[in-house]
Parts: sequence; C-alpha cells; structure tokens
Amino acid sequence: MDYKDYYKILGVSKNATQDEIKKAYRKLAKQYHPDKNQGNQEAEEKFKEISEAYEVLGNEENRKKYDELGANWKNFQQSGPQGGGGFDWSQFYQGGGGGGAHYTYEGDPEMFSDFFNSFFGGGFSGGASAGGRRSRRTRAYKGQDYEAEMEINLEEAYHGTTRIINVNGKKLRIKLKPGMYEGQKIKLKGKGAPGINGGENGDLYITIHIQKHPKFERKGDDLYTDLPIDLYTAVLGGKVTVHTLGGDVNLTIPKGTSGGKTLRLKGKGMPHYNGSGYGDLYVKTRIIVPTDLSEEEEELFKKLKELRTKKETTV
Repeated sequence: MDYKDYYKILGVSKNATQDEIKKAYRKLAKQYHPDKNQGNQEAEEKFKEISEAYEVLGNEENRKKYDELGANWKNFQQSGPQGGGGFDWSQFYQGGGGGGAHYTYEGDPEMFSDFFNSFFGGGFSGGASAGGRRSRRTRAYKGQDYEAEMEINLEEAYHGTTRIINVNGKKLRIKLKPGMYEGQKIKLKGKGAPGINGGENGDLYITIHIQKHPKFERKGDDLYTDLPIDLYTAVLGGKVTVHTLGGDVNLTIPKGTSGGKTLRLKGKGMPHYNGSGYGDLYVKTRIIVPTDLSEEEEELFKKLKELRTKKETTV
C-alpha cells in the first residue's frame, strides 16, 4: 500500500493554514466536480482523491494523526498497524488498537482509498461499531452552481422588469429591481444543479448586461445625452422639451447659449439600486443651423451680419 501525500494532492505546503487548505480544496472541487465533468472517469477519480485529502487535512485531529503517520511511515511498512517498530498505532483509531475499535470517520469507506480506510476507517483493526455494523453513510455534496447571462435594455434597467426563465425543466419568474447596472450578478439560491447524496442544491448566478441605448450614455447612475436646439433659441433663449427615461421635462435655455454647452437636470438619471434617489441627466447642446432659407430670411441674416460688423468696428 502506497503512502498518499495529501498536501501534494491539494497543492498546499505542510505549514498551510486551515483556511488555505479549505480554499485549495474548494478550487479543485469546483474544477473536478462530477456535475461539471459528466462521463469523465479521470475527473471523477481526481474528485474522490481531493475529497479524501480534505477529509484528513480539513480536520485538525485527523491532520495531526496524518502528520504523525508521515513521520513513522517506514515503521508502519515494516510492522503493520498491529504494533511493533517502536510506534503505537492504536492512536489512529478512536477505540484503541484492538478488535473493538470504532471508526473516526463516518463517510463511505468504498469511496476512499485503502490508505485512507486503513487509518481513518477502521481498516486493519476490525472497524466494527458497537452494534457490529460498519458506518456506511455516504458523504453529501452540494450541487454545481449554474451561471447564466441576461440582457435587458436601459428602460428596463430604469423601471425594473421581470423575466421568466427555464431551469431544470421548471419556469422561474425573476423580478429585477430598478437601477440594475452592467455586469451586475444576482444569485438565486438553490436553483443550480441538484445535490449529490442528499446534499443541498447549487445556486444560480445571473450576470446582467445592459443594451446600448441610441440616445443615452450611462456613467454610474448619471446619464448623458445630446440636446439639439435651433439657432433662434440658442441666441434668444427659451424653453425646450427634454425626453428623459422618467418622462418629458421642460428645460430653460439661457440667452446666448453656445453649442457644446452642458446643462444638468438634477435627479433625472438612473435610480440608485437598493437605495433612494436618482443620478443626474447631463444634456449637451447641439445647435441646428437652418437650411433652405428663403430670400427674405437670407436678407435678414445679411442685415444682422452688417449690424454685427458695424458694431464690432465701432467698438
């Protein structure tokens, strides 16, 4: 029987903390989980191997025994677990080294290697419980998490919306709150793959994507848009109607407004997700120069030009 280096299997050092061991196990378990590698026998064996390693290293008492075993492995190979070789092997069993020893592990012995079962499953010392039956409780595993993507438009992100999706043959109605943003993830607990051996179901994570809008650009919870205004309003000032996601509003244009000037509409941006209030809407003026002028209109513009030139010359 070969010695198993559980530290090497999990890819951690012998001085690793329990948190480091747990982190390494979770990363590998996710990679080799049966739900993610259906029909892959090699991945299944790898999953069993890392699970076995974590059963030992993830438990401080078992880890201590395993570390002691490593230092005395050669003695064990020569003497076996019944004693001899200057080492007391009975410490590896909860009930001592005799035939009445109990398991220190309550998992399924068939799931793990002979090496594991020899030391943590009763193995050489009989492995009988008080009632004469072996403990065969199968280890439960959480089901695989699912990941999905969902696309909504900016109006839906502003007002909130609902979607109906199909997961594991069941229809789920999902309500999205106002203020959803690009790349946001929502979690639906227990809506992933079914658990293994009675374990809890995995979770469903949905990443939200916001479609580009033809009119508005979003930055955080603020919105930006262009506002076309005619030349006369730019020169003389006046009121214009601005279309926002929350409805139309009137905006006062100051007299003499130049093209490219940015005006702010407070509270007319996106709603704050899970909060109160809204971002702002910034409108950038774009002056529309009139075309197809009549002869009379052209003459009036010429007169205006002459008046402007005369004024500038006088000054």
